[in-house]
Amino acid sequence: MNDPVKEPAAAPGGRPILSLRGISKNFGAVAALTDVDLDVSPGEVVAVVGDNGAGKSTLVKVLAGVHRPDAGTLTFADREVTVASPADAHALGIATVFQDLALCENLNVIQNLFLGRELRRARLDEVTMEIRSWELLRQLSAKIPTVRVPVASLSGGQRQTVAIARTLLGDPRVIVLDEPTAALGVAQTAEVLNLIERLRERGLGVIMISHNMEDVRAVADRVVVLRLGRNNGVFAAEAPSEEIVAAMIGASDNVVSRRAGRARSVKGEA
Repeated sequence: MNDPVKEPAAAPGGRPILSLRGISKNFGAVAALTDVDLDVSPGEVVAVVGDNGAGKSTLVKVLAGVHRPDAGTLTFADREVTVASPADAHALGIATVFQDLALCENLNVIQNLFLGRELRRARLDEVTMEIRSWELLRQLSAKIPTVRVPVASLSGGQRQTVAIARTLLGDPRVIVLDEPTAALGVAQTAEVLNLIERLRERGLGVIMISHNMEDVRAVADRVVVLRLGRNNGVFAAEAPSEEIVAAMIGASDNVVSRRAGRARSVKGEA
């Protein structure tokens, strides 16, 4: 197997907006993360992939301020920071969309976007909130017919759009997406991938946690592999899938790489 294709830490947007160095997190005797490094630059999509138990969920919660790391440093906008709570992450400009989306299905799109941050003058300013909701959705090229519809009636892709639009109200600089295309159909997945492209175009740094290599290759600039809580390779998005999979499972000789090798051999002989 070829060595992982190393990319510079600061890719499309120049210097990283967020850097993790030596991040470790233990739960009793279990080491969930060990000496993990990660960089994301403005206007860059970094995919973090790994098998079950690789530490992806723990990494998301460290970035979101849910878990405080036991060791290591986080640098945001060239200064070392402490993310001890979700409020700290929000204040810095790190927004996280968890896999469950945390939407209230009985409320409409506007109510979900402004939940806990309602605009008030003498009373609830519904007109301004509706105008702002449409502005956010248009920025993301969202395909939502009306903002007055309950979230329960939206498709999976539309719900993901609402969850991401809600984070933009806080004017974030980095967005962490936890399995954004999980359990979505083909059309809905394409909708979410287009949404990630819009975030990149806005100059945001995007960290995309995923297990779907097709989705990763469609939008990612770099692919960071975690295995058993450790870094196990940084790849260009164009790297062969079998190399990334081999890094994920910790094997250079496996059924995926053998099948891909045979395919290349047959193609070379043709």
